[in-house]
Amino acid sequence: MIISLIGYMGSGKSHISKILSDKIDFKLIDLDKEISRRNKLTIPEIFEKKGEIHFRKLEREALEEILASEENVILSLGGGTPVYYNNMEIINHNSRSVFLRTSVGTLVERLSKQKEKRPLIANISDKDLPEFIAKHLFERNQFYSKAQISVGTDDREPEDIVKEIIEKLYL
Repeated sequence: MIISLIGYMGSGKSHISKILSDKIDFKLIDLDKEISRRNKLTIPEIFEKKGEIHFRKLEREALEEILASEENVILSLGGGTPVYYNNMEIINHNSRSVFLRTSVGTLVERLSKQKEKRPLIANISDKDLPEFIAKHLFERNQFYSKAQISVGTDDREPEDIVKEIIEKLYL
């Protein structure tokens, strides 16, 4: 079984996937880390040197390969992964998808501290960040909402979120 965690950047996909992986003893794959490993470049370096379109092609190739796996995997996806090509459809067809639903306020609070690590918001002022996130999240929610399971993350401990995911997956 493959369990794919989706959600906006800052929703906790990496952190929750690690805890979930440990709890149910599934292999953990972070899609962005896998792309970095394969290309020997960080995600910001790929964006800078090759552009977002090239990154999205690399992302799609890695996604298809991982979803074809027969292993038990927790797959932590990039925030934009479900938005491109027909990725959300192949995610749902080849895995159990879990949307980590997070409010704009929580995302702004988390992401304002991590801007230099996030290519899409690195050059956005703190003043403009809430509007950017709100607009971006609105555009992406049509894809995120196609997930088979949705779990709220605001003001919750990671262990409680993982417990809810496990319950909803009937594991």
